[in-house]
Amino acid sequence: MRLTLLHSERYSRSLLAEPGVRRGLAAAAASLLPGRSMEESQAGGEQGSSPPPVKRLRLWTGKGKAKGKRPGPAEEGEKRYVPPPKKRNPGVSFGQSHFAETSYYFEGGLRKVRPYYFDFQTYCKGRWVGESLLHVFGTEFRAQPLEYYRAAAQAGRLRLNEQPVRDLGVILKNNDFIRNTVHRHEPPVTAQAIEFLEENDEVVVVDKPSSLPVHPCGRFRHNTVIFILGKEHNLKELHTIHRLDRLTSGVLMFAKSAEVSKRIDEQVRQRQLEKEYVCRVLGEFPENEVTCEEPILVVSYKVGVCRVDPKGKVCKTVFRRLSYNGKTSVVKCFPYTGRTHQIRVHLQFLGHPIVNDPIYNTDAWGPKKGKGGHINKTDDELLRALVEEHLSKQSLGILDVAEEDLKPIVGDRVQEAVLDTAVNVSSGTREESAGGEKSRISACSQNSVPQAELHKTESGETCSNESWDEKDPLCGECKIVRPDPSPKDLVMYLHALRYKGAEFEYCSKMPAWAHDDWEET
Repeated sequence: MRLTLLHSERYSRSLLAEPGVRRGLAAAAASLLPGRSMEESQAGGEQGSSPPPVKRLRLWTGKGKAKGKRPGPAEEGEKRYVPPPKKRNPGVSFGQSHFAETSYYFEGGLRKVRPYYFDFQTYCKGRWVGESLLHVFGTEFRAQPLEYYRAAAQAGRLRLNEQPVRDLGVILKNNDFIRNTVHRHEPPVTAQAIEFLEENDEVVVVDKPSSLPVHPCGRFRHNTVIFILGKEHNLKELHTIHRLDRLTSGVLMFAKSAEVSKRIDEQVRQRQLEKEYVCRVLGEFPENEVTCEEPILVVSYKVGVCRVDPKGKVCKTVFRRLSYNGKTSVVKCFPYTGRTHQIRVHLQFLGHPIVNDPIYNTDAWGPKKGKGGHINKTDDELLRALVEEHLSKQSLGILDVAEEDLKPIVGDRVQEAVLDTAVNVSSGTREESAGGEKSRISACSQNSVPQAELHKTESGETCSNESWDEKDPLCGECKIVRPDPSPKDLVMYLHALRYKGAEFEYCSKMPAWAHDDWEET
């Protein structure tokens, strides 16, 4: 009996392999669909009032692929050749060509980056397959209006599989490679120099200034610790061991090899790394040691907001007061876990938020500012209140959130606030309305993107010969001037003072705001 069944299965598979049999089965299956005849099924692919096409049967051949045409993209789209994806170099990938994209200049106590052209690159995601390029730009990349992307396509700034694409109606296929060249502007950071605490064959340890992100993220690329070390100190291919919030200063460690990074990372995972921070908080902090073990939950990854919540992750922080000047206290912090914003959230819960914390010391948290976890708002209401407060103070940039990510929270008020604070370059007045901006983009034309040619200066530094002062006709940022933040606004009173492992211990100096004789100016 078993031999008979095996022979029957083999016969069925061989029968299905015959093209005629497959076509017959497909036709028979189509004719069995409710309310459709065989002729209607065969004519389903015609345009007009005819019914939609029937999906063909996908017959398994045993070789890992399905026979038959895949429904979805248009016929002309199916003829497009899509090259196989290129192998990308894993690990650290920032080299001289990246560092030479632009240069720094210093003004008003700030480090600034000259605007530069940059390629955003991505492979087609699964959810984009079968969608038009225009649809993807309109739903996934909302930083610019659709008129901008149409103008960018005509200017040759959009490329599909390294070929200029003019028609945004093209249907995307799996493995399509998309490149979008933009004119990029970065926010300024403090001009404070990065101080070296240690450099040897294994690690680089620095005292990170406040306002500097550790690595490229969001709007920051060259104004990051990784890029400054690479551009100004020729320290390349560093491996990040741990991170600090952008507004947090202090001890920051990098490994010079993957092996060293893994070794120290294992100490972090085993909680063998001792961390010591110092901060200045509101009010008179208790003299006795305070331990906070409240679980922390992430409210929004995009905005970067957390709160104490029973559903959050377990964490622990120990606090010891160093001094009190009648208004504020200097406190040492010992985090035993590494949750996002752990020290800041625990201090807020204790009723002593960091003096100038732009997130956890605001009225958005209610009359008690989140003390004891009393917020009385939903997560959406909290996010809306927080963004609204920064909008009213014209300090939205401190949140490090893209404007398009804030639109679902407060709608068009984000763009209105940007226009209210921005000044038109040519006229010195508020930028034109959204309608005027769209018309300007549509009317704008540019046949090519300037290509930055690299050359070496007399000092041996590799630079670009592109004119940095040239305004880009498609760039909205080039049309407006955003007010610079004060260097004081870029400092938060939280500092990583000491990191100690099994084989090392690195300490930085106590920041000026933590001294006993310090006075708020």
